[in-house]
Amino acid sequence: MTIDTDGPGRRGGRQARRWLRAAVLLLAAGSAPLLAAGVPADWPKGHYPLPEGSDLIGQDYTVEAGAEETLLDLAREHNLGYEEIRRANPDLSVWMPGEDTEVVIPAQRLLPPVPREGIVINLAELRLYYYPEVEEGEVPRVETYPIGIGREGFDTPLGKTETTMRIENPAWYPPESVRQEAAARGEQAPAVVPPGPDNPLGDYAILLGFDGYLIHGTNRPDGIGMRASRGCIRLFPEDIESLFARVPVGTPVHIINRPIKAGWHEGAPYVQAYRPLEAQENGMAQLLEALTLLSQSAAGESMALDYRQLRGVLDAADGQAVAIRPAPAPAPGVAEAESEAGGLYEHLGGQQAVLAAPEV
Repeated sequence: MTIDTDGPGRRGGRQARRWLRAAVLLLAAGSAPLLAAGVPADWPKGHYPLPEGSDLIGQDYTVEAGAEETLLDLAREHNLGYEEIRRANPDLSVWMPGEDTEVVIPAQRLLPPVPREGIVINLAELRLYYYPEVEEGEVPRVETYPIGIGREGFDTPLGKTETTMRIENPAWYPPESVRQEAAARGEQAPAVVPPGPDNPLGDYAILLGFDGYLIHGTNRPDGIGMRASRGCIRLFPEDIESLFARVPVGTPVHIINRPIKAGWHEGAPYVQAYRPLEAQENGMAQLLEALTLLSQSAAGESMALDYRQLRGVLDAADGQAVAIRPAPAPAPGVAEAESEAGGLYEHLGGQQAVLAAPEV
């Protein structure tokens, strides 16, 4: 017997979101060849030409699970981490989605709102972006990878730094916190863990200017896409191997924590929201932040956005990149009647969020 623990409001909201995602994927199916046409067939998953005049990369799609495949298997194969594939497929079993079950692969993303150079790590979306330098005549590109980051109490630091050293087959020297935890269990932590299958750093490590922090591999790949480290940035073994060979010492690294991203694509404003790492209200401040981000990425004539849709995207915080509709024409007196919007009308003038559209 299945016990329904959701109230009718939650059931309706979840069902509506599933129908919306299905509709988006059906619409995308017709346009996917056009969107993917600019990506060379031999490029790995998660590698894209750097878009000109756009902030959007990738396209959501679906795959069918094999008889023995888990969601974690599919996540790794399709350049996703744990949280991403769980969020996109909330009703599927992680370990037994079932043969021929349709699995959503959320591969559409807005680029982070920071300079597109070197390595950019957005903790809120558990993802790394790499903008490699290219030779004259080469196609500028962006590569993106799922990551694991510091768990609560071992936060990954924010700010700008650079890569300082690359080490193949690194040894791991357990920090004092590990030694203390081992002592509390009546155990003794080793002074050093040599390279090999028991080494949590994996086979490759890229040192950062932040003392004691690295971008490295892992011997526990199921933790990619989660807050599971002691502050370092973990990648799948194959991803760190690829980056290790190509990221030079001195590459700039910008670590941010932006649960809300906003940008433009083909003249339309987009917003993509994630659950914040720390508990915080998902209200007026976030709404204004999204509008500010859109305004910063735009210039030219102003346009009005649908406030209710924008608020819904922020409340869902499901990682979908959503095109925000123009605002409907307000009925007479609607600003006075819509008390639930509170002080938003003072800032934005009724239910219309006004911002500048990009020049074309």
